[in-house]
Amino acid sequence: MSAAITGATALVGVLGNPVRHSLSPAMHNAALADLGLNWVYLALPAPPERLEQVLDGLEAIGCRGLNVTIPHKQAVVSLVAELSPLARRLGAVNTLVPRAEGGWLGTNTDVEGFLAPLRSGSFGPWAGQRALVLGCGGSALAVVAGLVELGLDSIQVAGRQPAALEAFLATCAGWSEATQLEGLAWGGPPGPGPEGPGAPLISTSGYGASSLAEALAGADLVVNTTPVGMASATDPAAAQRCPLGPLELAALQPPTLVYDLIYTPRPSQLLRQAAARGCPCLDGLEMLVQQGAAALRHWSGRAEIPVDAMRQAALAELARG
Repeated sequence: MSAAITGATALVGVLGNPVRHSLSPAMHNAALADLGLNWVYLALPAPPERLEQVLDGLEAIGCRGLNVTIPHKQAVVSLVAELSPLARRLGAVNTLVPRAEGGWLGTNTDVEGFLAPLRSGSFGPWAGQRALVLGCGGSALAVVAGLVELGLDSIQVAGRQPAALEAFLATCAGWSEATQLEGLAWGGPPGPGPEGPGAPLISTSGYGASSLAEALAGADLVVNTTPVGMASATDPAAAQRCPLGPLELAALQPPTLVYDLIYTPRPSQLLRQAAARGCPCLDGLEMLVQQGAAALRHWSGRAEIPVDAMRQAALAELARG
């Protein structure tokens, strides 16, 4: 953060509900200080019924940019003056940029953030490889869009609700002619125990038949986009849960990279279990940092962003609990 907040200090921030837990203020304010920008980044709670009013008010006071998080990523799409092609394709916005002619440009940096560690040189090459994505919500859309960019041979998407899975696949239809996209219906919600449901993946009519274990055993990359295993202040046992059961975990092969978008706790129960199987692992903290850095490029016009400072600030904030 700048040495002092003055009458000339500009505002950026993140809209969500709730948003008090966000790591974004810590990492963005570290970057702003490093860049020498007289801006301050705040977590801004926005109830869904007041979202349009909040956006109008922030535009009116000259806000320089916004991140958008749960539960507003889809709702904000209809409230912006312009959408980037990627945001339009995903139907989700996580970054708002003020337009000179008024209103907000809605774009999405989640794909860029997701891809950054996969393109780091530590993993890949990904062309011709196979991926399994757990979950078919909004985060999964960004993940699949990113995987398509990597040129994988096939992507299997596992969802617990067949209707939601069908809608998800319809949204992704036509994204790539080179990558085969399959939907797999995931049986049963996670149970209360630390090992999750252990329920098999059932092939959905019209898609490649596969059990969950077969899909896991054949995957080069497994990405968890579900919230199962995320720490929760209201549910102390949540962090001990795993989206995969013992039989499915046993199917993981040591070369398979397991990427969990969860970063609280670090590591998640899924990544603990995967590491015990000898699998390389990634959590979602780097995705958070990299999508934030991409957003800051949009707002500031700066090509060089102090990503290391953002990362260290996020880690320090996590350590403080």
